[in-house]
Amino acid sequence: MTSNVTSSGLGAVQAPMTAATTAPRTVPMWRAGLFGCVAAAAATTVVAAAGRGAGVPLEIDGEPIPLLGFTQLTLLFSAIGVLLALALRRWAASPRRTFLAATAVLTALSIVPDLIVSATVGTRLTLIAAHLVAASIVIPLVAARLPARTR
Repeated sequence: MTSNVTSSGLGAVQAPMTAATTAPRTVPMWRAGLFGCVAAAAATTVVAAAGRGAGVPLEIDGEPIPLLGFTQLTLLFSAIGVLLALALRRWAASPRRTFLAATAVLTALSIVPDLIVSATVGTRLTLIAAHLVAASIVIPLVAARLPARTR
């Protein structure tokens, strides 16, 4: 343990460092999750807008996909991911590993509909990119706040 040394008119005074003053501050799961959800929603909306700006017809079966739809669905499913992490932190023996495995499977499954919808190749690729961008933002932020082991 280290000490802080302060000087007073009577000489140096040793003040012991406590664990509270030396421990790194960590961001709570809810705050990291909220930040991740909002950042992912913004990023997927930018991906969709860039696709649309590049001439990709963001349509499924001839129905346009609104940009706000990317934002809303990303917020919803990212929040579900954060809730999954909170549940795993409470009940899983290895929360981080379990979360990473589950989210890898869920990310892969989220791409399946993009591959089979009635849409152009550009639309499909934009949808896949949006899923991968959202996952690359939310998953690492949340996983970093999970303990490796709880038992």
